[in-house]
Amino acid sequence: MFLTYNEARLNQKFTSYHMKLSQYKFNLPPELVAKFPAKNRDESRLMVLHRETEQIEHLTFKDVINYFDDRDVMVFNDTKVFPARLYGNKEKTGAEIEVFLLRELNREQRLWDVLVDPARKIRIGNKLYFGEDDVLVAEVIDNTTSRGRTLRFLYDGDYDEFKKTLFELGETPLPKFIERKVEPEDKERYQTVYAKHEGAVAAPTAGMHFSRELLKRLEIKGVNFAYITLHVGLGNFRTVDVEDLTKHKMDSERIYIQNDSVDLVNAAKDRKNNVCAVGTTVMRTLESSVSTDGFLKEFDGWTNKFIFPPYEFSVPNRMISNFHLPYSTLLMMVSAFAGYNQLMHAYEVAIKEKYKFGTYGDAMLIL
Repeated sequence: MFLTYNEARLNQKFTSYHMKLSQYKFNLPPELVAKFPAKNRDESRLMVLHRETEQIEHLTFKDVINYFDDRDVMVFNDTKVFPARLYGNKEKTGAEIEVFLLRELNREQRLWDVLVDPARKIRIGNKLYFGEDDVLVAEVIDNTTSRGRTLRFLYDGDYDEFKKTLFELGETPLPKFIERKVEPEDKERYQTVYAKHEGAVAAPTAGMHFSRELLKRLEIKGVNFAYITLHVGLGNFRTVDVEDLTKHKMDSERIYIQNDSVDLVNAAKDRKNNVCAVGTTVMRTLESSVSTDGFLKEFDGWTNKFIFPPYEFSVPNRMISNFHLPYSTLLMMVSAFAGYNQLMHAYEVAIKEKYKFGTYGDAMLIL
């Protein structure tokens, strides 16, 4: 399954960089993929990985407060997940179609980029019907990829009515690997408590461990909070199909870094306080807009940054992350931050200790 830790350290002499897909394979027992969240957000398990000493601790997530002090900065992604998965029927045949909303292209024309399944049945000109009494109708106007389509929703009401109808028909977009039906609690739990700016089709999962009570306790302790926005797309779950990671292309995602967050982060760096990226989406955002001297810059645009070893991080010196699935780009990014051998050893320990992996899984703090 894994090399032993000592074998991995010896092997590093022969593998200077970890840029191959096959190096991110490990055997994850299916029962360790979390199907449900912890009963309370801040009571999932927490592994603390000390990079300098190679020590590993096993705690509860709310213990994270003990590792941060006055004027340290935690950076959160305040994107908000919308109910992106719809089920409808194709005209004439009535065949059931799953439509996954990706992003709104044009507000006035009600144009959306979507994925459809099964894609082979959906062609340009087809009409799709959603909801009881076909309350919403869409017309396929373009093919974008093998599964991707552009839909024009045909709706006579004003924009707010349209959006309300669309989202009432939509379902919380749990990742397919969770392998269960969506339940009412998912609407709240597949979302951070500080979610603000709507636009994500997947949750920034590391942030889901923070409860309002834990945030208040951190605030009282003097920890500063900076917020960035990255609207998480399905690219997070896209499989890497090339062995050479330098040839993999990430999907572009919209990011916003505003001046107040830039000031908080850069002041902490000047003071030599800790800057902690809460999740891979935060890490990717921070590292997408860096000045030549290693400080954060304002940004409003898109990023397709793919981080994997070897990589020198400029902004955060700490990271909180979930336990990620084999071969995932998220695992590759965390391995760049933690160190490949240390992370793979930590994952070996996590499996032995039966930590939960994936979206609703447990957390790791990397110091």
